[in-house]
Amino acid sequence: MHIPLVTVIGKSGCGKTTMLEKLVAEFKSRNYKLATIKHHSHRGFDIDKPGKDSWRFAQAGSDHVVIASPDKIASYRKIDYELSLDEISANISDVELILVEGYKQAGKPALEVVRLANSRELIGSDEQRFAVAADFPLNSGVPQFDLNDVRGIADLIEKRFMERM
Repeated sequence: MHIPLVTVIGKSGCGKTTMLEKLVAEFKSRNYKLATIKHHSHRGFDIDKPGKDSWRFAQAGSDHVVIASPDKIASYRKIDYELSLDEISANISDVELILVEGYKQAGKPALEVVRLANSRELIGSDEQRFAVAADFPLNSGVPQFDLNDVRGIADLIEKRFMERM
């Protein structure tokens, strides 16, 4: 089964993370199972806390670290090249929607977030942009929502990309 994937793109500081957080909450209130992917464009990030056992394993040279508990599992590994969004999402299952922050170059359907205090410029391609969320009027040729109209944005995503089983 194909899992729909929607990206949230925009300039740094425009509110992508906040938008994604609100969309996750809205879709969870509709009883959807979700996955999220965050693109970090700089090399070297830590998801582990310095001094913790798994961090120590990675520091000692482990190429793949797994942390498991009765209710959660996390896995991270070193890679030789940056994986594409398709390669990353191919490993995700048991969800009905994948929401992604970033990856504007991936050519996936994109909600573009624009905040007047940040920039008036659209950064995504016309082909990938299916909607805009902004705090000022734009002539983008796609549906535009207020930054706070998360329900309306979720309705559009649901209608356009999702098939409820």
